[in-house]
Amino acid sequence: MTPVDFLFFMRLFSCFSLTEVKMDLFHPQQDPKVATCNCSISSFKREVYPTSYLFTFVLGLTGNIISLYYFLVLYRKKNIFSSVTLYMVNLLVSDFMLVCSLPLRASYYLMDTWVFGDVACRVITYVFYINMYSSIYFLMVLSTMRFLAVTWPYKYVQLQSNRSAWVVCLVVWIFVSLASIPILKEGIVPGDDDKVSCLELNTINITTMVNLNYATLVIGFVLPGVVITVCYIVMVYRLMKPRKVQSIKSPSYKKSCALVIIIMIIFLVCFLPYHVVRTIFLHVEKEVSTNGCSNSCQYVTRVRKAAVITLCLAAGNSCLDPVLFIFMGRNICNLYQKEAKKRSIRNNRCNLVDSPNADLQELNTKAHH
Repeated sequence: MTPVDFLFFMRLFSCFSLTEVKMDLFHPQQDPKVATCNCSISSFKREVYPTSYLFTFVLGLTGNIISLYYFLVLYRKKNIFSSVTLYMVNLLVSDFMLVCSLPLRASYYLMDTWVFGDVACRVITYVFYINMYSSIYFLMVLSTMRFLAVTWPYKYVQLQSNRSAWVVCLVVWIFVSLASIPILKEGIVPGDDDKVSCLELNTINITTMVNLNYATLVIGFVLPGVVITVCYIVMVYRLMKPRKVQSIKSPSYKKSCALVIIIMIIFLVCFLPYHVVRTIFLHVEKEVSTNGCSNSCQYVTRVRKAAVITLCLAAGNSCLDPVLFIFMGRNICNLYQKEAKKRSIRNNRCNLVDSPNADLQELNTKAHH
């Protein structure tokens, strides 16, 4: 890939930030045409967002702290820190960043104004999109590694080095962070009655946003989604094909299937509704900003409410990821324990081979005394 191609790819992916927009996609500032239709859902947002964000904050913070303890303390005591562990720790860091920003988001809707300054307004939206797309890409990496472990175990062993894992993590963070920089261009917006807006959509460049959204959809969601789906379809097929009925009931098979289910639930519940509804939402907002309420106000209201709900689901991935952390962590721990037992047995055998007459020598020594 040439530098020009890379810059073009980065430009496309940065569309999820929707350049030249003011913060989140799902919180449109009221256009004069829209106001006459009375399609505002401000009261709905004040009811849903604080409750959802605070619930996600409590549950996500608890889950991520437990996961952090599980990996960084227990694993270090057992000297276990594999490449898969590194990917999951990076996913944990991403979730922790989002969880810490949720109280600020909740307070904005509770107070109906932003009081934390321009920098914080820019940063929390930047963190939200970094979390979303880094989570998607780390899930893709974990799925690919699991796929290689099942289908090409020798290739998997070659890619298991911590050095390779650090490189992959670094590439993901740099790519997503640079692609999200345009979000930092826009901050707070002063409004009426000394109120300050944040996390709101500016519909001035709505046409550009609609077009860029399709590139986001492909690079940020569809491409990783296809990779994850193909990996697990092939993996399940390979697991089932050569096995007998008894093997299908084995613990390893059940764990592999459970891993497939967990990751697919995270992907389908948290990210799929968000991206689908965001696309519909942007088209509706474009129509509203151009022609007023050509659609029924009831339809516009429903789309906006669906956008609010799916945004909450997207933030909720930080609550589901710890389940994946703990599940995969147990598998890794069990694997290393089995390897340790094998090494212990081998060492014992070697000691017996190296000193076959040890007991006889000890008896002779006692006899001389």
